[in-house]
Amino acid sequence: MHLRWRGSVCTFGRNYLYYKQKGKKMHTLTETLADMVGVAENYCQLIERTGWGQGEWLESLSSLMPRLHMAVTALTAYDSGDMLLPDVDLDERFELYSRLRKVLGERDSYWLEFDASPEEMHMSGSLADDLTDIYFDLQHGLQLLDEAWPQRAAQAWQSSYRTHWGQHLVDAERHLYALKLRNQLVLN
Repeated sequence: MHLRWRGSVCTFGRNYLYYKQKGKKMHTLTETLADMVGVAENYCQLIERTGWGQGEWLESLSSLMPRLHMAVTALTAYDSGDMLLPDVDLDERFELYSRLRKVLGERDSYWLEFDASPEEMHMSGSLADDLTDIYFDLQHGLQLLDEAWPQRAAQAWQSSYRTHWGQHLVDAERHLYALKLRNQLVLN
């Protein structure tokens, strides 16, 4: 069997692609994509259920975010450069953002690293905004899957992660961690 490695991607035979990470077993890219699809679906379902029996919703979200981060970074073999971001229905986006902001209440706003001082009237980070942007970019990839474009879905997730929602993911993870430290993940 002849194996060819390009970076962390290996091809052999005609139809098999594998990737490896240092010290980890090889996975097919199909398995990697399946992991991403599962996490993306879980995330979107969790966001869609916002406000229905809130309780531990934020805790579930907090544990899902690192899995989402890991799944999307495992898709690096699909990275084909920047793709155009999809058009978003601004009314639909604002509706989701408003619903999340209402549910999060005082947990929504947070300071970003570059914010000037605590004397400012408004904090500039918004967990509702982060979650909304991530949701719509993940939904776009799931729609591409529904249209039987799995490789395009992976490429769209990689490109939009790098150019748009990756920073939202990092900011959301950091803020959720801060809420966890203050025992504020359980919503009333």
